[in-house]
Amino acid sequence: MKYAVVAPVAAGVTADPVWMSTFARHTEACGFESIVVVEHTVLMAEYSSVYPYDTSGRVELSADCPVPDPLDLLAFLAGQTTRLGLATGVLVLPNHHPVVLAKRAATVDALSGGRLRLAVGTGWLKEEIEACGAAFASRGRRADEQIAVLRTLWADQPAGAEFHGEFFDFAHAMSYPKPARPIPIHIGGHSRAAARRAGRLGDGFQPLGVAGAELDELLAVMRAEADETGRDPSALELSLGHLVTKIDADRAGRLADLGADRLVLAMPPLGDIAEACDTLSACARRLGLTA
Repeated sequence: MKYAVVAPVAAGVTADPVWMSTFARHTEACGFESIVVVEHTVLMAEYSSVYPYDTSGRVELSADCPVPDPLDLLAFLAGQTTRLGLATGVLVLPNHHPVVLAKRAATVDALSGGRLRLAVGTGWLKEEIEACGAAFASRGRRADEQIAVLRTLWADQPAGAEFHGEFFDFAHAMSYPKPARPIPIHIGGHSRAAARRAGRLGDGFQPLGVAGAELDELLAVMRAEADETGRDPSALELSLGHLVTKIDADRAGRLADLGADRLVLAMPPLGDIAEACDTLSACARRLGLTA
């Protein structure tokens, strides 16, 4: 089992270089596999969209909460660590042009020695996506093309990369540096569309906040889609969510029995770095990562 830790964006500390440097180095020292950072290009002072991960329908972040660009933050943290995996969770695909995103992600991966993992999603905040210039209704079709564009530009193409789609069109494109290795793309989300996309296009599936019969259904959808497109469902990594403060070896074992390869652990919104590090240390001891 791999254990990833989500940086506590709700604490308002993820743009603090000293706080984040200390947190990332401690995450690495505790034996966790990776650090995960979230994305909102903009948050809205007013919005009508429904946040799907809380019964209130409202996101827990205040509109003025600092939310750094995830790839820039991961590039910074790459320089503060040596082996810690660097992951988005999730990067909102419709907010990005994939040609630019391919260069940015490849740069982070190359400079970090192959430590980047992209968990991507189509987003829920309509107002944010429209502010970034994309149509909300077509973001699913757009995401499929974006993933294809990323992999096309990351591949070795001596004559240049070529892509012709509904949203993106280019030929003879040379994008360097290449990633240190093929960057894994995991699909985040809790919908059947996300499960199908993971089965069809992803290297993994990250349905955080889903459990029980709903999770079983999504995994069946993912595996059926993989089978239908000639892919091996067992080769897709499954990342499930839990809490840093509540996970232990027994709970992790039960999630492993469900097929989880990685647990993405949410931190409480702790602004005090010493308390945050103590919380991580206690979690690592419960999981047997450290003595």
